[in-house]
Amino acid sequence: MSEDDRIAVVGLACRVPGADDAPALWRNLLSGVDSVRRVPAGEGAPGGPDWVSAFGRLDDLEGFDADLFGYPAAAAALLDPQHRLFLEVAWHALEDAAIDPDRDPAQIGVFAGCAPSRYLHHHLLGNPALAPAAGTLAEDWDDALTGSGCDYLPTRTAFALGLSGPAVAVQTACSTSLVAVCQAGQSLLDYRCDVAIAGGAAVVSTRQAGYRLRPGGLLATDGVCRPYDAAATGQVFGNGAGAVVLKRLADARADGDNVYAVLAGWAVNNDGADRPGFTVPGVSGQAAVMAEALASVGWDAVDVGYLEGHGTGTPVGDAIEVDALARVRRGARGPLLLGSVKGNLGNLDAAAGVISLIKAVYAVRTGQVPGTAHFTGAHDDVDLAAAGAEVDAQTRPWAYERRAGVSSFGLGGTNAHVLVEPAPATDAPDAGAPGPVVLGLSAGSPAALRELARRLALRLADGDLAVADVAHTLAVGRRRLAYRDAVACADAGEAVRRLTALAAGDPASDDDAAVRAWRAGDEPAVPPGRRVPLPGYPFRRTRHWIEARR
Repeated sequence: MSEDDRIAVVGLACRVPGADDAPALWRNLLSGVDSVRRVPAGEGAPGGPDWVSAFGRLDDLEGFDADLFGYPAAAAALLDPQHRLFLEVAWHALEDAAIDPDRDPAQIGVFAGCAPSRYLHHHLLGNPALAPAAGTLAEDWDDALTGSGCDYLPTRTAFALGLSGPAVAVQTACSTSLVAVCQAGQSLLDYRCDVAIAGGAAVVSTRQAGYRLRPGGLLATDGVCRPYDAAATGQVFGNGAGAVVLKRLADARADGDNVYAVLAGWAVNNDGADRPGFTVPGVSGQAAVMAEALASVGWDAVDVGYLEGHGTGTPVGDAIEVDALARVRRGARGPLLLGSVKGNLGNLDAAAGVISLIKAVYAVRTGQVPGTAHFTGAHDDVDLAAAGAEVDAQTRPWAYERRAGVSSFGLGGTNAHVLVEPAPATDAPDAGAPGPVVLGLSAGSPAALRELARRLALRLADGDLAVADVAHTLAVGRRRLAYRDAVACADAGEAVRRLTALAAGDPASDDDAAVRAWRAGDEPAVPPGRRVPLPGYPFRRTRHWIEARR
């Protein structure tokens, strides 16, 4: 299999319960943090004996950096929070990949989906606050519908970020964002685009307070999601969004990109009618999608050492998933570690698959496999032994083949499976050319510029980045915004000192001609170096929200 047949993950970003970015999510997973919140009575929870006050909530769901994305306040208030979330994670994912669409000639596509709009139904429809929000009632409805429709999520992203590749909406329920990854990968292999953003967003509750139990339902009676566990009683939902940036591997290597991991293959199918009912998953369909993905790259089931499963904590669904896995492995006894991020975050609906992929990418890259939260022992109906698999509640070093599978299964039967392997070895990073470099920053406001300087100083203080690479990344991979400043530095220590002063409001020195040119809006030559992950843009979120109608 050549580099032309594989896809590089060159950028990623997320906003999920307990974490505003991917590094924070990874730290939480390694520490086994359960980010599902229990909402005390009187803080939005209606209460009652059938009410479970547990939810994977997002802080500041109402906030949005409307000025940065060019939205007047009235229009921002009509925009569904799922669209807002995805705009932010798509922006951060491109930054993480060091790609500025304004100056990069590559055709960039976006493949994404979201959950049905609760904001439209519970906040906008029939709300008298819409009348003064924009001109006529008809205009209000047009703005509300295009601002909330799932069809418009990828096209809105393409418009806001200036992306000219295919912008395709994907809707397959909980498997939406992983199916979007598969669609994006295929588009790259077919040369329909050169770069692709793939992912999804979900706001399954604007109240973020919990849920009411229904007899025979799929929700956890105790408010705890326990994938594959003996005490599992169902799933817990949450809000979140995630995105990855993909390139053909050969292009990524030629461009000097930071490659997190490689997508070796994938498959998508549907259970069809071979299942008891429309909302019940099918064993044969899930087994077939895993087998097809493996066959597409010539791997055997024993070649995969870790599987990030769908694992919702519903005993029936988990048992079917492990049964399908057993069919694929056919009694093979090669070691396989099985896990699910949903124990930490809850089920993030249309965003669930891409978050699972981000977890698997980090695991492949670092050689650490996070534990599955709340696991104590397998449910009687979950036959791990038949699949030759084990689940561990503790983070452990990766002792198996460092290849991973990621499964995501949607209500309605659309299944997706993606195979992940490590990035190919590269030459040792160049320390960068000797002598001073210029770190050019730009932001949409003076406050955001200072915060960006503070974040970059903290990142450089870690001591693992060459300032030449940082200068190169800032030059090629950040948008040119209205407020600019820069520092000249010879090494990381000097960069930290000058950036810290800039963050504190002290004007940077004017003694460097390149610094003065940058402030004046000139475009200096791009310095040599590699693209490296740097802190994302500090969004200045202000409240844009229409209250739910009573």
